[in-house]
Amino acid sequence: MQKDDWASMPTAELWALYDGVTAVLSRRLAAEKAKLEERLRRIEGAAGTARSDETVRRPYPAVLPKYQNPKNPSETWSGRGKQPRWLKAQLRAGKKLDDLLIDRPSKRRRTG
Repeated sequence: MQKDDWASMPTAELWALYDGVTAVLSRRLAAEKAKLEERLRRIEGAAGTARSDETVRRPYPAVLPKYQNPKNPSETWSGRGKQPRWLKAQLRAGKKLDDLLIDRPSKRRRTG
């Protein structure tokens, strides 16, 4: 069909042609979308895990406390993360971090 052929077509025929083309295109798009979704399901199944918003964190070993509040021995800090309020107060009062260390017997290595 040439450009001149379209120009001479009545409006009703042009609308019918337009409706036919959009119907064919929407069917093809739906079929292609279904194929892609099926491929995605197969890929996810092969990976052994379904997609989820939850991420699985690896287990970390427990960290022993390194510092202790002398006023309240139940308050401890491992030295990781944000400093607790009691520690900040002790530091403001003039104590040093080394003053708050928990005394632990040192591990001695056996030499052969």
